[in-house]
Amino acid sequence: MESRQIDLDGLEKIDKGKTFRWGGKYHYDLNMRDTLFTDLNVFKDFDPKIPDGFKSSAYVCLGNIDPVLQLRVLNQIKKPRLVVGDTMNYWIETRLKELTETMKYMDVIIVNDSEARLLTHEPNLIKAARKIIKIGPRIIIIKKGEHGALLVTDDTIFSAPAYPLETIFDPTGAGDSFAGGFIGWLARTDDLSSENLKRAVIYGSTLASFCVEKFSVDSLRDLSYLKIHDRFISFMDLSRFNEK
Repeated sequence: MESRQIDLDGLEKIDKGKTFRWGGKYHYDLNMRDTLFTDLNVFKDFDPKIPDGFKSSAYVCLGNIDPVLQLRVLNQIKKPRLVVGDTMNYWIETRLKELTETMKYMDVIIVNDSEARLLTHEPNLIKAARKIIKIGPRIIIIKKGEHGALLVTDDTIFSAPAYPLETIFDPTGAGDSFAGGFIGWLARTDDLSSENLKRAVIYGSTLASFCVEKFSVDSLRDLSYLKIHDRFISFMDLSRFNEK
């Protein structure tokens, strides 16, 4: 991480205990998966402490952890411009009340299609997004695996395709890559217009497309800005067409 100029000031090491572990089984088309186990381990008693240098961050991404901890992180940040939140079925099933409370402080929530349905008990994804907006977040992004992603706000519905890949090796981590690319684009451009939100979805999808090409983080190790930019441009060309 240091070789990639990643700031590790907020990294906390715990001497005893195991890291968080998740096990799952992917179905034939890799769009569906079954959770086999979720072991919180050191996350069970984790108490996040935000370094002073991060407390004035304008863009905050609340990673996929206990919603109580997400809110504890957010309470240490001074007036962020945009708060993006992630979650998963484990928290929806075991911490729904706490998750609902934390969602009131999110501007954006990123979930996959099964999580959106589980959260709202609504099979239609547009209706599910509308229900989530009523909880708190004003921007909903629903990931649909190889079928792309859906961006829904009060006045916008944007359907982005997935980048067509012949080989998908490991979809684990694609959602985190998407979230990082999404908020990274917004933080870099400092533009929260509806059109730039659409570009951010494409940028997030671009990062996710690299993630699934190899096992674990192997495909991300050799990424360069030029590789990302080239795929971003080809991604945009996928759905561009002339009226006549």
